[in-house]
Amino acid sequence: MVNALNHTQSTSSKIKTKKMYVSTPINRVQEVETRLNKIFKEELDSEGSILVSYKPEVVSKLARFILGHVNRSASIGIAGETASGKSTITLDIIDTIKSFATEFEIEDAITRVNTDDYYYDRSEMVKKAGSFAEFAKNYDLDVPHALELELMSKHIKELLAGKSVYLPKYDMSGTAKRYDNYTLANPSKIVISEGLFTLTDKIKDAFDFKIYVDVRSHVQKERFYVRAKERDLGDSADGIYKNASQKAEIYIRPCKAEADIVLSGEAVRARYKAFLNKLICIVQQENFRNKEI
Repeated sequence: MVNALNHTQSTSSKIKTKKMYVSTPINRVQEVETRLNKIFKEELDSEGSILVSYKPEVVSKLARFILGHVNRSASIGIAGETASGKSTITLDIIDTIKSFATEFEIEDAITRVNTDDYYYDRSEMVKKAGSFAEFAKNYDLDVPHALELELMSKHIKELLAGKSVYLPKYDMSGTAKRYDNYTLANPSKIVISEGLFTLTDKIKDAFDFKIYVDVRSHVQKERFYVRAKERDLGDSADGIYKNASQKAEIYIRPCKAEADIVLSGEAVRARYKAFLNKLICIVQQENFRNKEI
């Protein structure tokens, strides 16, 4: 998915910011675009497809990364409503890329920047309220300004520039505590993020590839209540779901129009990995082709 993945051997864990590339003939660019278009169209037209839609320009952009026309790492942002399947899809993407990287001894293949870790620290407010439940009655977490998205954008851009970054960690257990400078993230070939607000205005420009995970409302609602039961939300589940749906209408669903690719959150999981492996196959082929030049 990115030119750096074309290097099946790595002599350093650091990203080199300056590289020389052989100019790519126009017919070769067109050839890669044709192969990519075929993969996308066949998937879109197939039964049970993972694709809902995609913008034609994403194919050209992907081809440029694969052929080394973009001299840096790639960033992927994945957004969608709660219980849409975005986290599962993200983990499958990471797992697939890491498997490929392990097989071909590629170092620093992919780094995840978790959007949820950028919630503002509200631990003192929780203490004053007496509990997270009481705190949440007067504080809305389902809005983008509950997160420090400017900091997240800064961290992603620094990683893309080849810099190591200390990422925050947000405690999801009910303390609303954020630990800054918690995890050291090194630059990698791909930076990936997912979250409710990953494609909202303050962060969307940090991503080369914008993905929205779509799901039918009744499926999403059913998933939400299964999760609510697992988390023992009890009678509060109805209010939480209502608020999340209202805020999604304002802040999340409009992001679908920003997406380069709209994925179905209801497809069989194996289909996502199979599709990504087809794209990785083109990366492999171009790598071997470069070695022959």
